[in-house]
Amino acid sequence: MRLTVLAAVSLLAVAAAGCTNETLDSVGPTVDVKTVKNKVEYQLSNTVLSRMASLNIDRQAPLMIRIVKEEGMLEVWKADRSNRFQMVKSYKICAWSGKLGPKVKEGDRQAPEGFYPLSRAHLNPNSSYYLAINTGYPNTYDRANGRSGSHLMIHGACSSSGCYSMSDEQMLEIFAFARDAFKGGQDTIQLQAFPFRMTAENMARHRDNPNIEFWKMLKVGYDHFQVTKRPPEVQVCDRKYVFNQQSDGKLNPTGGCPAMSAPAQLEAAMTAFNKSYASQYETAMKKYRDKVWIEPSEAQRKAIVAEQREGRELAYAPTGTSLDAGKLMTVREIEAAKKRAEAEARRREEMAERARQREEERKAKEVADAEADIAETRAEMQAAGRLTQDGVAVPAEKPNPAAAEEKENGDNQPFWKKLIASVGNPQPDVDTKDGSTSVVADPGTAAAETEQQVKPSAGQQAAATADAVTAGTPATGVDDTTPVIVAAPATDANAASEETPFWKFWKK
Repeated sequence: MRLTVLAAVSLLAVAAAGCTNETLDSVGPTVDVKTVKNKVEYQLSNTVLSRMASLNIDRQAPLMIRIVKEEGMLEVWKADRSNRFQMVKSYKICAWSGKLGPKVKEGDRQAPEGFYPLSRAHLNPNSSYYLAINTGYPNTYDRANGRSGSHLMIHGACSSSGCYSMSDEQMLEIFAFARDAFKGGQDTIQLQAFPFRMTAENMARHRDNPNIEFWKMLKVGYDHFQVTKRPPEVQVCDRKYVFNQQSDGKLNPTGGCPAMSAPAQLEAAMTAFNKSYASQYETAMKKYRDKVWIEPSEAQRKAIVAEQREGRELAYAPTGTSLDAGKLMTVREIEAAKKRAEAEARRREEMAERARQREEERKAKEVADAEADIAETRAEMQAAGRLTQDGVAVPAEKPNPAAAEEKENGDNQPFWKKLIASVGNPQPDVDTKDGSTSVVADPGTAAAETEQQVKPSAGQQAAATADAVTAGTPATGVDDTTPVIVAAPATDANAASEETPFWKFWKK
């Protein structure tokens, strides 16, 4: 096993206590993606190259990537000419989903935590999210523990469902760092993903988190890097991570761990480091003994950066940091908040119960009112004889439309029309040789009237005869074009000629 990188580790033991917190040099991207013609072959800017030169780092030197979830930071570390890694640049992660803690299964929206080896094959220049680097999840440890998931990336577009999403400008540089390291001959780039910086204070603050045992395991690898400034060699046995360990045989990820040991120099350095850490942890516990860190949800993190989405595409979804959205509360405050929450829950339940009762009362009243209306209507119908003793409705007589109309017309007619109707009702008939219409009066009652109207005088007959002779037409006593009214035969001709209805006084 390759452990030559630890040759000078003993020189670091004395200064180990001061290596737990780096001063981050966060530099934003120095490029506009709109001006880049070939994103895969983009060359790091002169600003970045100058910084690397000042740190005694070659352009194609080995690379390590470290992620700190709680702070929302991605750090790029490169080896200097003494083979110690220094941080070249850090980037603010635009979006990561879920909460602190490892990814366990497909669809849990958790971003991975652990140690992941990245090969050249993990680079994806054709990503739908501008550029992407596959995290390699699940790794050997994840598979040994039955964890599932796929396509967990570091990519652009600032949108995450289990990934670490950056801006496109950031990914352009991160991808270029990885590409150059592979060109320099690096076989695998180590990705370290931590929930937070694993300092004594942070470990004390998160001591009540259900993932604390998993984090203690990761902390061993974190501490090895802090002491040596070199990525640790990572193996898995007994379903656990082991770091910088030597053994006689190959470790079985799901089998028991064999006899292992770390190089003496590393053991000495870590002993000194752990002693200093224990003292720091005891101090931190005094600070946090009666306090609990309340880890925020993804929605709570998004809420504090909601204004950043204004004017951008809908897919753009920054999530903010846990440090900004979380809360540190005392046990007394937590108990008080718990009581308030319980009281609020009871109040809502009581309100819901009252609303349910009111709704039931309203429905019962509607039913009672409807039943009362039905009973009243039935009583009225029974009193009016429209309901039998058995409660069956008596069928009503069907109205005669003609009779109803006649009755209505009769009631509304003037008196003189009623008189006309009492005398007779003329009916139209056809009784002429040329088919013209004649009116046949009621025989006996209107014979005289008809005769008076139709029969011409002697003078009229003579004039008509003379005109006919002159014109060569037959003399009929009337004009051919005038409809002829033929009186119906009267039962008593003398009565018909002598009697005239009283209302035709002008004929007398």
